[in-house]
Order: sequence, then C-alpha cells, then structure tokens
Amino acid sequence: MNFTRPITRRESIKKLAVISGGVALSGAAQLPLPTLAESNRFIVEGIGQTEGYAVKDLTRKVFEEAGGIKQFISKGDVVVVKPNISWARQPQFAATTHPEVLETVIELCRDAGAKKVRIVDHTIHDARRCFAISGAGKIAKKTGADLVYPRESLMRGMNIRGDRLDVWPVFVPTIEADKLINLPVAKHHSLTTLTLGMKNWIGSVGGSRWSLHQDIHQTIVDLAQFFKPTVTMIDAIRIMTRNGPSGGSASDVAVKNTLILSDDPVAADAKAALIFNRKPNSLGFIRLAQKHGLGTYDFEKLNQKKVTV
Repeated sequence: MNFTRPITRRESIKKLAVISGGVALSGAAQLPLPTLAESNRFIVEGIGQTEGYAVKDLTRKVFEEAGGIKQFISKGDVVVVKPNISWARQPQFAATTHPEVLETVIELCRDAGAKKVRIVDHTIHDARRCFAISGAGKIAKKTGADLVYPRESLMRGMNIRGDRLDVWPVFVPTIEADKLINLPVAKHHSLTTLTLGMKNWIGSVGGSRWSLHQDIHQTIVDLAQFFKPTVTMIDAIRIMTRNGPSGGSASDVAVKNTLILSDDPVAADAKAALIFNRKPNSLGFIRLAQKHGLGTYDFEKLNQKKVTV
C-alpha cells in the first residue's frame, strides 16, 4: 500500500470529518488521554462460580460493579467493539472472543443510548468465514450492530509515532469512534507467550503481519500507545493454554469462567496473566508498556473489585 504525506491521528480525524460530510466523529477517545492516578483507575474481576451460570449475566454484573455502562458510553456515541475474531474457529476452541460476552457488551452499549455499535477486526482467516464460525455475524444481525468487513479502502496511513512503528495503515473505523472497547480473548501465543488486551490492537491495522511480528513486544506497545480504549474487558471464560493463537483442539482449552474489566490496559493484561500462572513482569510487552507509562502491572494499586455469579 502506498501513502503520500504521513498524517497524524488528529489530522486524520479532521480530514475524515470533511470527507464524510461531518459523519465521522471527533474520535476524542482516541486522542491522548490525561494520565490518571493509579488510585483513580479500577479493575473488576468477575467469576462465574455457580453451576450453569449465565455468561451474559456475569458480563452485565462486571460492568455494574464498575459503575454501570453509562460511566463509559453516552447517548449518541458511535462505539467500536474490538473483539478477537481473527480465526475461523468455533467458540469452544477459545481462539475467538466468547460470543455471549460480545453480544452482551453490544446490548449494554445500546442500553446506554449508543447511536451505532460497530464490530471491527482485521481477520487473519477469510473474514466471512471468521464472522460466520465465531458467531459474530449472527450477533451483528441479532443486535443490529454493524459488522465491518476489513478491506484496503478502510485503511489509512497514519503516524503511529512509536519507537518501532512510524507510518502504518490503520483501520479507519477505530479512529472514527467516540468510544472504543477492547474485547480480547485470553490465550497462549507462540511468540509472546500470551495474547491478551494490548496485543489485540494488531487486529486494528493493516500492513504486513510478518513485519509486525518482528520485535513484537515493542510493536504491541507502539500500538497500545496509539489506540487508547475507553475500557478493556478480557474474556477468560475459556482460555487457550497452548498451541496459540489459532489452536483448534479441545485439549488446548481450559475453562476459567472469568472476565476482567479495567480502564488501565496494562493492569488488565497483568491480572489476566495470573490466570495462566505467569508473573506479569515476566512478559516483555507488559514490562515495556509500564515503562512507557501506559499503565501499571501492579494492579493492586488500583481500585479493585470482585463480583461472582
């Protein structure tokens, strides 16, 4: 893909608004956010303990424990939900975000008065197959969410301003949104040990995946620094413990019945790492992210809450 003069996020948001006649929104949630004291940030862990509990109930209760969806989504917002649905795998294999978690988050955004909710992921396998097999297509139809198919016309060269990444094609809907919800599945990864919240942003850009996987820990941090989600909810209902990120065998999956919600992306990943019995500071991208000031892996400094169903 060829680009002319690199443009910054702020410039691109202004240009997108002109190009679309004012339809593209301000994207303020994607601009640099003020640094919050750790004590003002939160992390909520939700655990399904009751036999036969409902995943949708757990998802709702986790948001309620954080103050309710209206703390994050306002009436009239255009919301992008970024799940991990990059693989054409059925939900039971834990390669993709749990469909009931995705459905509930969309419903919550609708309840808060969101004008539009868009499901966005730049898939690795064929998008139509990914959307059909993961359940995302059915969810979009049921909830009225827009299911955005990745294509070159929706990529825009932007200045990432990272330590490694400079100008890179970015999936335009993610920067048009008023609010951005990161909704990854927690799983093993052959290069980074784990793929959690911050790594999920690789599915929000184009370009060469091979190139992105070179010095991958710094790539993850560069993208996490660029994409600033309103909140991150990590789906650990089922986790992939080996052969990630694509998996494909039931023997690779463990049931943990856990959700983690936070406005600190580093803390969210750190808390999720413990589910795999990994020390957060043993993971390169988590250490780098804290060093770059994106958050803290010492999540005990945050306002911690727990909910069970």
